[in-house]
Amino acid sequence: MTSTSSAAGVLLGHARTPEERTAEACLLRVDEWRGREVRYAPVTGGLMNLNWRVEVAGDETPYFLKVPGAGTETMIDRGNAHVAAERAAALGISPRIVHFDPVEGVEIIEFLEGYRACTNGDLKRWEIAEDVLRLHDAFYSIEALPVTKTIFDMVDEHLVQAAELGAPLPAWATPLLREYEAAKGAYLASGLDLVPCHNDPMPGNFLIHPDRPMRLVDFEFASNNERSYDLAVTFTEFFYDEPTVLACVEATYGRASWDVVARAQVSSALADVKWGLWGCVNHHLNTAWDFDYHKYGVWKLARARAKVADPRWASWLHAL
Repeated sequence: MTSTSSAAGVLLGHARTPEERTAEACLLRVDEWRGREVRYAPVTGGLMNLNWRVEVAGDETPYFLKVPGAGTETMIDRGNAHVAAERAAALGISPRIVHFDPVEGVEIIEFLEGYRACTNGDLKRWEIAEDVLRLHDAFYSIEALPVTKTIFDMVDEHLVQAAELGAPLPAWATPLLREYEAAKGAYLASGLDLVPCHNDPMPGNFLIHPDRPMRLVDFEFASNNERSYDLAVTFTEFFYDEPTVLACVEATYGRASWDVVARAQVSSALADVKWGLWGCVNHHLNTAWDFDYHKYGVWKLARARAKVADPRWASWLHAL
């Protein structure tokens, strides 16, 4: 976790920008910090939220403040995300939670000093990929989360949002969505392997330290979901080639047989459909960030289109 400002940051009570005033309003709600000197500085890396490093006089440990971005409440259950974060922290695979506001969804956790966010380059190293898969395996072991939201629930929700917002989709999305419906039917007919899933493996959600174990953060999209989807969205996000995909499948399932490989391959297309629609929807919901959500979304949908054009697609569906 690295800050873009000096360690000293802004003294609480001296906000100059709208973002700083929002951060201060959140910090003032922490009762145990009232009357103490508090400083805060922005942290880079988030696509939907405003993130801050916080230092409190007298505390050796700095903190990490997450302020939910505008419109995120339409697709994120903050209470469920908090439960997931608490259970991951109890396992020792995620930072300790210090404060949570169930109304605003504001969360403050321990700042992991000396850790940094993974990059795509880091994740090309197999030993780093193995650490990611081990974290996921540990998370699968927790008690079922309050929310069951499968990949199909996610995609269908985004389709409704896109229609309501008038978010444009590329013309070729129509045949792609027909393949999505075929995959949905095949999965539901065979039955889902539901486990608690993180569902959001962007590299920045994996924190590494030279001498300490990897940590997992950001449980906003966590839910009980199909296990192969959580694996597939991970290797899809990391741009792994097919031999590495097979290694990931074997590491997760203990085997790389045709049936589990097929589930993972179909799920990788579903992952790109989900995040493609997410990007197109967020283009209309989030105007605060200088990020081209629509371009990101269309690119993800295009990659899903390439996956369903694979000559093995029909055989993968049949294997489900």
